[in-house]
Parts: sequence; C-alpha cells; structure tokens
Amino acid sequence: MFSLLRSAAARSPTTLPLFPLKTVLFPGGMLPLKVFEQRYIEMTKSCLKDETPFGVCLLKDGEEVARPGHAAKAPEFAVIGTLARITACDVPQLGIMHLRTEGGARFQVQSHSIADDGLVVGQVSAIAPEPTVALREDYRPLTALLELLIARVGRENFIAEPALDDASWVSYRLAELLPLPLPIKQSMLEINDSEVRLSVLAQFLKQQGLI
Repeated sequence: MFSLLRSAAARSPTTLPLFPLKTVLFPGGMLPLKVFEQRYIEMTKSCLKDETPFGVCLLKDGEEVARPGHAAKAPEFAVIGTLARITACDVPQLGIMHLRTEGGARFQVQSHSIADDGLVVGQVSAIAPEPTVALREDYRPLTALLELLIARVGRENFIAEPALDDASWVSYRLAELLPLPLPIKQSMLEINDSEVRLSVLAQFLKQQGLI
C-alpha cells in the first residue's frame, strides 16, 4: 500500500487506517509512538503483518486516548496527513507496544468511517511528492540554524543523512523542529511548494531574531 499510494495520486481512493494525533508528521520525519489502546494495537499488528503503513493526521478536536466510561466522541482531524511506516517495534510488557515510525508520502482524506472498535478508517488519495529543488543561496542561513537544531536534538533522531542542499528536506525539518503552533505546522505540511514553505519559515525566524 505504501508504494501504491505514493504512485497513484490520480487513482481511486485507497483504504487506510488513520491515527489522529496532536502532532504533525512530515515526510522524512521520525515519530516514536507508545501504543496501548486495543484499536491501535490491532492496527499495529495488521500493519506489521502486511507490511503496510497507517496514516497520521493532526487531531483538531477530540482526545487521542479514549477515556473509560465516556462515550467516544468522533474526532475532528486535518484531511491532509502523512503515511507512517513502522520500522521498529518493541513490546516491553503485555498490552504496550513501542513503535518507531517514519514519515512517507502525504495524502488527502476523501471520506472516513469509524469501525466498531473506534478505529478511524479513511478513504485517501495520494499527494504527489514535491520535486527536488536545490536550496537557494539566500536561504543558507536557514541551514546553519537547522544544523544547530539537529545537533541539539541528536543525529540519531533523524532517519537519513542531512540533505542540506534539498529545499524540501530543509523546509520539512525546520517545520518539524521549530516550536510552531500545531495549526502552523499543519499549514507547512499542506503547502505544496518548498520555496513558499521556506519563505514563510524565513519570515518567522527573522521576526524572532533567529536569523
């Protein structure tokens, strides 16, 4: 499904389990997860068995975790999300799974339904990856800041070697690491042009006196 979604933007929507979270996953990003609700444990088992991804969408209204004794409220989430591929799974104790996931292609939710166990299942269409564009010289101050952020966070928290000449990679990693409000991070995910994303981020950083 992972490769199918990445290459079939114009085809019919594909069924994808969704995990609405109060975070934004960017293509090429890493997202560790602690899974303990039965609906997500079953989702994880299915994804591992079939070697398929699930979708991460920003949760806009509702709770990440269902509260016992309370009627489940249908979540409200952003319709643009990112595929999450499980690259490592650890079971430290019964009923708990620690996952390491990596962000893949973006997608748009066309419709969704709620399964009996509360899992959100979406009908999604792929969004074509951004073209690779060389980073312009006037954005070089952004790479210097990004290198500082990577050093602070730790190189082990990134899934690939830094691509500091790739405008998409630089803009995604800055949007990921900077302390931006979640709606702003979501808007960075939804922008389809790395140059526009870099321009917005540069303006924000200048206002903050960081570049």
